[in-house]
Amino acid sequence: MSVSRRRFLIGSGAAAAGLALYSGEVGRHEIDIVRRTVAIDNLPAPFHGYTVAQISDIHLDEYTEPYFLERIVGQVNALKPDLALLTGDFVTRGIYSMFAARNAAYRCAEIVSTLDAPLRYACLGNHDVTVSAPLVIEALTSHGTPVLVNQHIAIERGGERLWLAGVDDPGTRHPDLNLAVPDNPGAPVILMAHEPDYADTVVRHPRFPLVDLMLAGHSHGGQIRLPFLGALVLPPMGEKYVEGYFRFERMQLYVNRGIGTVGVPFRLNCPPEITLLTLQPAKS
Repeated sequence: MSVSRRRFLIGSGAAAAGLALYSGEVGRHEIDIVRRTVAIDNLPAPFHGYTVAQISDIHLDEYTEPYFLERIVGQVNALKPDLALLTGDFVTRGIYSMFAARNAAYRCAEIVSTLDAPLRYACLGNHDVTVSAPLVIEALTSHGTPVLVNQHIAIERGGERLWLAGVDDPGTRHPDLNLAVPDNPGAPVILMAHEPDYADTVVRHPRFPLVDLMLAGHSHGGQIRLPFLGALVLPPMGEKYVEGYFRFERMQLYVNRGIGTVGVPFRLNCPPEITLLTLQPAKS
């Protein structure tokens, strides 16, 4: 082997090792707080300026360490949101993590319970279901985090309301918008659904005109994004609406990049995300 070729291989190997170290230690723990104003039609006056913090895809604890989730919670608390929403995948269905899933679910629920927002709610993700939906639901609810599974609840403020809805995981079970979305809400509706591409199903449903905002996760934003190429791998039902903001006539969709990782403990050009949404009335 020539000296130049040997140097090239050594240099390439060193660069790859450095990139892996950065992605695993820096990129995976570099928190991005995304602030966005969301204009809602007919938003009741008491909800003008109402703030909603969204986190998603925690995946404790095959790769997501408890101390990192504690950092996330601390940063959410510093934002002082009115409502905290968690859009699924609290645990991971992996080769090794399945054996520790019960402890992971309860540890995750314990840390999440330290969120200071006056209200917090969750929906299920595909990993939660494939590990054990009853386990994850029991862990969260026993620590004060209600899980909405084809359900809706009213958020009351100043004598007015908006509706919070959550469907069962669209990728693994049976979401039912007829149950999740009230048939005559008379107020804005926020829908939690783990998989963002489920938005296409919502659009085709008779209750689509009733949904003002859908919040999703699942895609991890691609997790590893290369310049000019974008995401290397995207999960089923997270391939079309990968991250950020989308609009479907009246309904708006926001896709959070998530906190944790699956497959490999790396994030590149795709940092973990805390989203802070501020609700404002749409201009007439």
